Amino acid sequence: MTVYEFPLSERIRTWLRLEDIFDKAMFFARAEDPRSHHAALLGIFEIVDVTTRSEMKSELIQELDRQKSSLEALRANPAVDSTRLNDILARITSALAEIHAMTGKIGQHVRDNEWLAGIKGRAGIPGGACSFDLPVYHFWLSQSATLRYDDLMGWLAPLLPLKSAVDVVLRILRESGHVSQHAAVQGMFQLMLGGRTAHLLRVALDAPCAPEVSANKYALNIRLLTPDTAQKPRPCDRDVVFELTFCSL
Repeated sequence: MTVYEFPLSERIRTWLRLEDIFDKAMFFARAEDPRSHHAALLGIFEIVDVTTRSEMKSELIQELDRQKSSLEALRANPAVDSTRLNDILARITSALAEIHAMTGKIGQHVRDNEWLAGIKGRAGIPGGACSFDLPVYHFWLSQSATLRYDDLMGWLAPLLPLKSAVDVVLRILRESGHVSQHAAVQGMFQLMLGGRTAHLLRVALDAPCAPEVSANKYALNIRLLTPDTAQKPRPCDRDVVFELTFCSL
Protein backbone atom coordinates (compact mmCIF):
# COMPACT_ATOMS: atom_id res chain seq x y z
CA MET A 1 0.00 0.00 0.00
CA THR A 2 1.10 3.56 -0.65
CA VAL A 3 1.03 5.80 2.43
CA TYR A 4 0.29 9.53 2.13
CA GLU A 5 0.93 11.86 5.07
CA PHE A 6 -0.84 15.17 5.64
CA PRO A 7 0.42 17.48 8.43
CA LEU A 8 -2.23 19.48 10.25
CA SER A 9 0.05 22.03 11.90
CA GLU A 10 2.93 24.18 10.71
CA ARG A 11 5.37 22.54 13.13
CA ILE A 12 4.68 19.06 11.78
CA ARG A 13 4.83 20.37 8.21
CA THR A 14 8.32 21.77 8.83
CA TRP A 15 9.55 18.61 10.57
CA LEU A 16 8.30 16.42 7.72
CA ARG A 17 10.09 18.65 5.23
CA LEU A 18 13.30 18.41 7.23
CA GLU A 19 13.00 14.64 7.43
CA ASP A 20 12.59 14.43 3.65
CA ILE A 21 15.49 16.78 2.86
CA PHE A 22 17.86 15.11 5.34
CA ASP A 23 17.07 11.68 3.86
CA LYS A 24 17.77 12.93 0.34
CA ALA A 25 20.96 14.76 1.32
CA MET A 26 22.31 11.68 3.13
CA PHE A 27 21.35 9.39 0.23
CA PHE A 28 23.12 11.52 -2.37
CA ALA A 29 26.13 12.13 -0.11
CA ARG A 30 26.71 8.36 0.13
CA ALA A 31 26.83 8.06 -3.66
CA GLU A 32 30.11 8.57 -5.47
CA ASP A 33 29.35 10.46 -8.66
CA PRO A 34 29.68 14.27 -8.90
CA ARG A 35 26.02 14.82 -9.85
CA SER A 36 24.84 13.04 -6.69
CA HIS A 37 27.19 15.12 -4.57
CA HIS A 38 25.85 18.26 -6.25
CA ALA A 39 22.33 17.12 -5.25
CA ALA A 40 23.56 16.48 -1.69
CA LEU A 41 24.95 20.02 -1.50
CA LEU A 42 21.65 21.45 -2.72
CA GLY A 43 19.98 19.46 0.07
CA ILE A 44 22.27 21.09 2.64
CA PHE A 45 21.28 24.51 1.27
CA GLU A 46 17.59 23.55 1.61
CA ILE A 47 18.08 22.41 5.21
CA VAL A 48 19.68 25.76 6.07
CA ASP A 49 16.80 27.62 4.41
CA VAL A 50 14.14 25.59 6.24
CA THR A 51 15.79 26.09 9.63
CA THR A 52 15.95 29.90 9.55
CA ARG A 53 13.34 30.25 12.35
CA SER A 54 15.19 30.85 15.61
CA GLU A 55 12.59 29.00 17.70
CA MET A 56 12.94 25.69 15.84
CA LYS A 57 15.56 24.33 18.22
CA SER A 58 13.57 25.30 21.32
CA GLU A 59 10.38 23.77 19.88
CA LEU A 60 12.12 20.45 19.36
CA ILE A 61 13.63 20.53 22.86
CA GLN A 62 10.25 21.31 24.42
CA GLU A 63 8.55 18.47 22.52
CA LEU A 64 11.28 15.96 23.41
CA ASP A 65 11.12 16.99 27.09
CA ARG A 66 7.34 16.64 27.07
CA GLN A 67 7.47 13.20 25.47
CA LYS A 68 10.19 12.07 27.87
CA SER A 69 8.12 13.10 30.90
CA SER A 70 5.02 11.36 29.52
CA LEU A 71 6.86 8.14 28.78
CA GLU A 72 8.73 8.11 32.10
CA ALA A 73 5.35 8.00 33.83
CA LEU A 74 4.61 4.69 32.06
CA ARG A 75 7.51 2.80 33.63
CA ALA A 76 5.33 1.44 36.45
CA ASN A 77 2.60 0.24 34.08
CA PRO A 78 2.86 -3.57 33.73
CA ALA A 79 0.99 -3.45 30.41
CA VAL A 80 3.79 -1.46 28.78
CA ASP A 81 6.61 -3.22 26.91
CA SER A 82 9.59 -2.13 29.02
CA THR A 83 12.15 -3.00 26.33
CA ARG A 84 10.42 -0.84 23.75
CA LEU A 85 9.87 1.93 26.29
CA ASN A 86 13.53 1.96 27.32
CA ASP A 87 14.58 2.06 23.67
CA ILE A 88 12.53 5.16 22.82
CA LEU A 89 13.55 6.87 26.09
CA ALA A 90 17.20 6.24 25.24
CA ARG A 91 16.64 7.76 21.79
CA ILE A 92 14.97 10.82 23.31
CA THR A 93 17.77 11.27 25.85
CA SER A 94 20.41 10.99 23.14
CA ALA A 95 18.57 13.42 20.84
CA LEU A 96 18.18 15.92 23.69
CA ALA A 97 21.87 15.75 24.53
CA GLU A 98 22.83 16.30 20.88
CA ILE A 99 20.51 19.24 20.30
CA HIS A 100 21.45 20.90 23.61
CA ALA A 101 25.08 20.71 22.48
CA MET A 102 24.35 22.74 19.35
CA THR A 103 25.82 26.24 19.59
CA GLY A 104 25.14 29.37 17.61
CA LYS A 105 22.52 29.92 14.95
CA ILE A 106 21.46 26.84 13.01
CA GLY A 107 23.30 26.62 9.68
CA GLN A 108 25.47 29.66 10.34
CA HIS A 109 28.61 27.71 9.39
CA VAL A 110 27.15 27.32 5.89
CA ARG A 111 26.07 30.95 5.62
CA ASP A 112 29.50 32.16 6.75
CA ASN A 113 31.33 30.05 4.14
CA GLU A 114 31.87 32.43 1.21
CA TRP A 115 32.66 29.60 -1.18
CA LEU A 116 29.36 27.85 -0.38
CA ALA A 117 27.50 31.16 -0.51
CA GLY A 118 28.75 31.72 -4.07
CA ILE A 119 27.54 28.27 -5.13
CA LYS A 120 24.18 28.73 -3.40
CA GLY A 121 23.65 32.03 -5.18
CA ARG A 122 24.33 30.51 -8.60
CA ALA A 123 22.42 27.28 -7.88
CA GLY A 124 19.17 29.23 -7.64
CA ILE A 125 19.53 30.21 -11.32
CA PRO A 126 18.49 27.59 -13.93
CA GLY A 127 21.75 26.16 -15.22
CA GLY A 128 23.66 28.64 -13.07
CA ALA A 129 26.07 26.07 -11.62
CA CYS A 130 27.69 25.13 -14.93
CA SER A 131 31.47 24.74 -15.02
CA PHE A 132 32.00 28.05 -16.86
CA ASP A 133 30.00 29.90 -14.17
CA LEU A 134 31.71 28.22 -11.20
CA PRO A 135 35.10 26.84 -12.29
CA VAL A 136 36.32 26.43 -8.71
CA TYR A 137 33.19 24.40 -7.91
CA HIS A 138 33.78 22.35 -11.05
CA PHE A 139 37.30 21.66 -9.77
CA TRP A 140 35.85 20.43 -6.45
CA LEU A 141 33.42 18.14 -8.28
CA SER A 142 36.35 16.65 -10.20
CA GLN A 143 38.14 15.65 -7.00
CA SER A 144 37.93 12.17 -5.49
CA ALA A 145 34.58 10.96 -4.16
CA THR A 146 36.16 10.46 -0.73
CA LEU A 147 37.29 14.08 -0.53
CA ARG A 148 33.87 15.35 -1.60
CA TYR A 149 32.10 13.03 0.86
CA ASP A 150 34.28 14.24 3.73
CA ASP A 151 33.47 17.85 2.86
CA LEU A 152 29.75 17.14 2.60
CA MET A 153 29.67 15.36 5.95
CA GLY A 154 31.65 18.20 7.48
CA TRP A 155 28.92 20.63 6.40
CA LEU A 156 26.14 18.25 7.42
CA ALA A 157 27.56 17.25 10.82
CA PRO A 158 26.55 20.42 12.73
CA LEU A 159 22.98 19.96 11.42
CA LEU A 160 22.59 16.26 12.28
CA PRO A 161 21.31 16.84 15.86
CA LEU A 162 18.21 18.31 14.22
CA LYS A 163 17.81 15.12 12.19
CA SER A 164 18.04 12.97 15.32
CA ALA A 165 15.45 15.09 17.13
CA VAL A 166 13.04 15.20 14.19
CA ASP A 167 13.37 11.44 13.60
CA VAL A 168 12.50 10.67 17.24
CA VAL A 169 9.52 13.04 17.38
CA LEU A 170 8.07 11.84 14.08
CA ARG A 171 8.50 8.21 15.11
CA ILE A 172 6.52 8.85 18.30
CA LEU A 173 3.91 10.74 16.30
CA ARG A 174 3.44 7.99 13.72
CA GLU A 175 3.26 5.25 16.35
CA SER A 176 0.59 7.14 18.30
CA GLY A 177 -2.15 6.49 15.76
CA HIS A 178 -4.79 3.80 15.48
CA VAL A 179 -5.64 2.51 12.01
CA SER A 180 -9.26 2.35 10.83
CA GLN A 181 -10.61 1.16 7.50
CA HIS A 182 -13.01 3.19 5.38
CA ALA A 183 -14.36 3.38 1.85
CA ALA A 184 -14.42 6.38 -0.46
CA VAL A 185 -17.65 6.08 -2.44
CA GLN A 186 -17.06 7.19 -6.01
CA GLY A 187 -13.76 8.59 -4.82
CA MET A 188 -15.27 10.83 -2.12
CA PHE A 189 -15.13 10.50 1.68
CA GLN A 190 -16.22 12.76 4.53
CA LEU A 191 -15.89 12.22 8.28
CA MET A 192 -17.26 14.52 10.96
CA LEU A 193 -14.60 15.00 13.64
CA GLY A 194 -16.65 16.54 16.41
CA GLY A 195 -13.76 18.66 17.63
CA ARG A 196 -11.26 15.78 17.65
CA THR A 197 -7.76 17.12 17.01
CA ALA A 198 -4.78 15.50 15.31
CA HIS A 199 -1.35 16.61 14.19
CA LEU A 200 -0.93 14.20 11.29
CA LEU A 201 -3.22 12.21 9.01
CA ARG A 202 -1.98 9.08 7.26
CA VAL A 203 -3.93 7.64 4.33
CA ALA A 204 -2.89 4.24 2.97
CA LEU A 205 -4.42 2.68 -0.12
CA ASP A 206 -3.67 0.15 -2.81
CA ALA A 207 -5.31 1.74 -5.84
CA PRO A 208 -4.26 3.74 -8.92
CA CYS A 209 -5.28 7.04 -7.35
CA ALA A 210 -3.98 9.60 -4.87
CA PRO A 211 -5.82 11.38 -2.03
CA GLU A 212 -6.40 15.10 -1.74
CA VAL A 213 -7.17 16.02 1.86
CA SER A 214 -8.75 19.02 3.55
CA ALA A 215 -9.46 19.03 7.27
CA ASN A 216 -10.36 21.23 10.22
CA LYS A 217 -11.53 20.48 13.75
CA TYR A 218 -15.06 19.78 12.49
CA ALA A 219 -14.69 17.65 9.36
CA LEU A 220 -12.29 15.69 7.21
CA ASN A 221 -12.76 15.52 3.45
CA ILE A 222 -10.83 13.19 1.16
CA ARG A 223 -11.09 13.31 -2.61
CA LEU A 224 -9.33 10.63 -4.63
CA LEU A 225 -7.73 11.68 -7.90
CA THR A 226 -6.50 9.55 -10.79
CA PRO A 227 -3.04 10.80 -11.85
CA ASP A 228 -2.51 11.58 -15.51
CA THR A 229 0.92 12.79 -16.56
CA ALA A 230 -0.50 14.28 -19.74
CA GLN A 231 -3.19 16.44 -18.17
CA LYS A 232 -4.82 17.56 -14.93
CA PRO A 233 -5.60 14.69 -12.49
CA ARG A 234 -9.13 13.35 -12.90
CA PRO A 235 -11.54 12.54 -10.04
CA CYS A 236 -11.66 8.83 -9.27
CA ASP A 237 -15.03 7.42 -10.28
CA ARG A 238 -15.06 4.17 -8.30
CA ASP A 239 -15.27 2.99 -4.71
CA VAL A 240 -11.90 2.66 -2.99
CA VAL A 241 -11.14 1.06 0.38
CA PHE A 242 -8.38 2.79 2.35
CA GLU A 243 -6.79 2.93 5.80
CA LEU A 244 -6.95 6.14 7.84
CA THR A 245 -4.76 6.96 10.83
CA PHE A 246 -5.07 9.98 13.13
CA CYS A 247 -1.74 10.71 14.83
CA SER A 248 -1.24 13.13 17.74
CA LEU A 249 1.62 14.10 20.01
